[in-house]
This record gives sequence, structure tokens and C-alpha cells, in this order.
Amino acid sequence: MNLLVIDTETTNGLEQPIPYDIGYAIFNEETGETYLERSFVVAEVFLDKPLMKESFYAEKIPQYWEEIKSGQRKMARATTIKKIISEDMKKFDVKKVGAYNMNFDKRSTNNGMRYITKSAFRWFFPYKTELFCIWNMACSSILKSEDYKNWVIKNNFVSESGNLKTSAEVVYRYLKNDADFTESHTGLEDVKIEIEILKAVLESKQPYDSSVCGFCWRKVQRG
Repeated sequence: MNLLVIDTETTNGLEQPIPYDIGYAIFNEETGETYLERSFVVAEVFLDKPLMKESFYAEKIPQYWEEIKSGQRKMARATTIKKIISEDMKKFDVKKVGAYNMNFDKRSTNNGMRYITKSAFRWFFPYKTELFCIWNMACSSILKSEDYKNWVIKNNFVSESGNLKTSAEVVYRYLKNDADFTESHTGLEDVKIEIEILKAVLESKQPYDSSVCGFCWRKVQRG
């Protein structure tokens, strides 16, 4: 089965996020082969200077311009990106789309379409697309192990309130045993590490919950 994994970088806060960066890849869950990678900068958002001033990682704007000029990323209108992703899903017979925090990425992509098109389009993915959450998959399987918990505590990846961290960055650090790894926080680059986490869950053969969930981290905590 071919799966699509997506990641968005956003502005406009956490409650009503609007994506300026949409990255995704399509790969086969049995062979692990990646068939397609795309990186889009959303023109209507990225060219809106007041809106981009509120963005997470606004300091990366000069980097984006350089990567757009070099062809590493493509700037396109939101409706064009929606059309291309639909065509890619049809071409590769993709029925399932995942993200590390699908609860957030679903909200950002849908909210972005509604904001940009003034609700002419209300949904980003094709009708009947099945969404899954890699974060929930990991938290309900490989991150419940004592090995993960002990590694997180040893490396002090614990929040101020005492919760064990389960971000994609920390989980990838654990999988690679590299406590110094730093997530790019750019769409396609983050997709690549999220796919590695997804592969680790699938290869573990452990039962998992793939439903979209906003509080997956609770499944990993001590006691």
C-alpha cells in the first residue's frame, strides 16, 4: 500500500493555523521505497508580510527565498497545491494520508484553504481520504517501552511539568541514538524523519492506534 506523509509549517497561531510551507512524500509501506517528494511554499501566505511576521520560525524566511530561487522549493497558489496533491494521490493510488501530529496538520491545511479561498474550498484532501496519526502510532507502541522512557530520562528530554517528551525530534533522536539531532522545522525535511518513525513502528510489529489524537503523549508517561 502506498501512503502519503505530510508536514506543514504555519503562521496565525495554534488555534487557527495557516500553512506557508507544505511538504509531502509518497512511499510504499511494504518496501519502504519513496516514489515522490514535493516541497511547496504557499504563495498567498508567504507573500503576505504582516501574516508571515507571526509565523513560527519566521527567521527562516531568507532561507526559503534562497531555496525557492535554487528550485529546492516551489512557490504555488494554495488551490494549485491542492490540485497537485490530489493528482499525485490518484496516480499512486493513495487512500491514506498521515502526519506526525495529524490533528494539527489536518486543521492547518483545511483552515488554510478556507482562509485563502474564502471558503470556496473547505477541505484540503480528496473526499474519503483516510487520515492517520504517526504520533499516536508511536505513542501507543514503541514509545511505551521502558527502553524509550529510560533513554528520555537519561538525556533529560523531560518537560518542565515532568512529562516525557514525544516530539518527532526526540523520537528520531532515540531511534538514531543521537541526542544532538536537530529537526529542520521545514515541511519536506520533517516529513523524511516522520517516515523513519512510521517505518520503525511498522517494523516493530507491535499493536498501535493510528487514529487522529491530540493527547497521544499521555500514553507514554510514567506511573
